[in-house]
Amino acid sequence: MLRKATASDAALIADIHTRSRATTYRGMLSDAYLDNEMAAESLALWQSRADELRANTGNVLIAERNGQPMAFVRVLAPDDTGGAYLDNLHAMPDQKGSGAGTALLAAAAEWAKERGATHLHLRVLDDNAASIGFYESRGWQLTDRIKDIMGGQEVTARIYALRLDVRRTFIASA
Repeated sequence: MLRKATASDAALIADIHTRSRATTYRGMLSDAYLDNEMAAESLALWQSRADELRANTGNVLIAERNGQPMAFVRVLAPDDTGGAYLDNLHAMPDQKGSGAGTALLAAAAEWAKERGATHLHLRVLDDNAASIGFYESRGWQLTDRIKDIMGGQEVTARIYALRLDVRRTFIASA
């Protein structure tokens, strides 16, 4: 089941975010950051996004099974170019491969299309082979590489984009 996140979900989202990144980014970011700093940073980040959830400038969805959180996605409203930024897609480590990410990705794309987006774009760490494979297998295309800072260290991020089918069905009036 997918449900819309609320401001009261900040700690839950931060927990999923932290656990996912702690396993996924091991070896890409320092252990000190992953083990000691990331949880507090993530909680502060998601608490600061409570106003965004209330203002509906983006969409955060949580996937649950039997009432247990599995994963979440955050997508921002389309910009002037028609691009909607998929800022986060994270699953609990024991839920990777469960289909939650695919369901959340489809829901995020539908939400963005309903708001006029023509494409989604996101960033993936250059060393994150699992995520790169996930997105590429779903039709995402590499468009660029950039330098970024994460966990206090320089990283290379890949920029991926996915064109959205924006065809509309028109009903002729009699």
